[in-house]
Amino acid sequence: MKNSQDRVAAARPKRERPMRLWTVALGVTVSMLATAAYAQDVDLSKWSPDYIRSIAGTETVDTAAECSKVVPLDYKGKVSVWWTGPNDASPDLSRKVHADFWAAFKATYPNIQLDYQNIDYNQLLDKLRTATLGNAAPMVVRLQILGSVEFASKGYFMPLKPEDVGYKTSDFWPGAMKSVMYDGVSYGIPTNNETMALIWNADLFKQAGLDPEHPPATWDDVITYSKQIHDKLGIPGYGLVAKQNAGNTPFRFMPQLWAYGGGALDESSDKPTYKSVEINNEGAKAALQAIYDMYVRDKSAPVSALTNTQNENQNPFIAGKLGMMIAHPAEYAKMVDLAAKATGADKAVADKVVQNMRYGLIPKGPARRAVVFGGSNIHIVKNDYVDGGLDEKAAKALVCFWTGPEWSTKLAWVDSNPGNLRGFKTRWMKERLDTIKFLDVTTSMLPNGIPFPVVPESTEIMNNIVPDMMQNVLTQKMSVSEAADDAAAKVQDLMAGK
Repeated sequence: MKNSQDRVAAARPKRERPMRLWTVALGVTVSMLATAAYAQDVDLSKWSPDYIRSIAGTETVDTAAECSKVVPLDYKGKVSVWWTGPNDASPDLSRKVHADFWAAFKATYPNIQLDYQNIDYNQLLDKLRTATLGNAAPMVVRLQILGSVEFASKGYFMPLKPEDVGYKTSDFWPGAMKSVMYDGVSYGIPTNNETMALIWNADLFKQAGLDPEHPPATWDDVITYSKQIHDKLGIPGYGLVAKQNAGNTPFRFMPQLWAYGGGALDESSDKPTYKSVEINNEGAKAALQAIYDMYVRDKSAPVSALTNTQNENQNPFIAGKLGMMIAHPAEYAKMVDLAAKATGADKAVADKVVQNMRYGLIPKGPARRAVVFGGSNIHIVKNDYVDGGLDEKAAKALVCFWTGPEWSTKLAWVDSNPGNLRGFKTRWMKERLDTIKFLDVTTSMLPNGIPFPVVPESTEIMNNIVPDMMQNVLTQKMSVSEAADDAAAKVQDLMAGK
């Protein structure tokens, strides 16, 4: 498919978007699908908008009945859980869905006492590290996909696979299951799978002399578009995120690095060994040069990018002061929320931004189109590390409830995809497809997903070494080559246990 066709397809209303969009997505990572055990009668080889719409609403789910086979509904016990849920920057709908989830679990298992804590995304890993060292961890924890192997490798998690809570391993994406495996053993279950998309303001494109319905097809185009928006309008063109020790940073930079042919290790290959370090190859350096060109040379990225997470891109975007960014479908819901709460002249601007908000595929690079295969996994902590001891049955009741087709779909309502592939067959998925704008664009990126390296050191690499490398370039502390080589040395030392 030609780039011009790709751009046009991304800009069309979702009901008119042709199959060509998906042909590209499927062609990039066919190996992931070819090696997959098809999930029940959800056939990944047929993955397309038409196929997903054809199966949505075809399966009736009774979560209580399914979980009762794992843990009786009258079971008396208690369960404690930590997870990262909605925050002040989340859409109101997301907060409502999470409240509904806890109410539904309490109604289904009225005799299980709940102790649940919503912990900030950038604090959860450190808090869990401290808690496990002090034998004060919760029974259950839902972690971002990046953190799973670190804790499994240290012996903190119980072995846990879908079959332990009434489901099948084949009910989950192969790439997602890969993220919970350590030494051939599963230590968790995927709750949701994330892929992002490129978001742009069509009105700002038009004002800057760009085609409002044609997003940048390549990462080189992103640099060009960002500069043109900045030069013509005096505002940042691309919402670069480069905060240190923040998961938002690798989730937005690694797709660019992979697209140019780089990697932290060899995670982008068909059969990664995680032995070779690729963070200083020519592709990785080209990606670093690209962000240098935007931030330092062209000054077309926000000055605050060094301390920004995605949350800091939201207000400039709704104010019509940011041209492009990478984010989830939830960004549209968030912009609708912000526009509804705006007043006076600000409301007129915000309403116009919502009207001109567009989603498209993340741009290609010389090597590939790529996106982080993200999301979260749920785990049960071993008894020795749990504050007050583990109630395994209560923990499994919660895990069953969370990872089933109903709630893995509902909890992913505005910003993700159900971890349980049966969720795509539910009436709730049909409702999402009919009501959530741009959902199909991010869903279409799933086959392009590349998981972070499935090694215990992955968290340190992604949350610290990668952002440090970016900051060394953006602050001009080091040249592109020096920063890449410095990062490679750190990765090598880390993998060697130094």
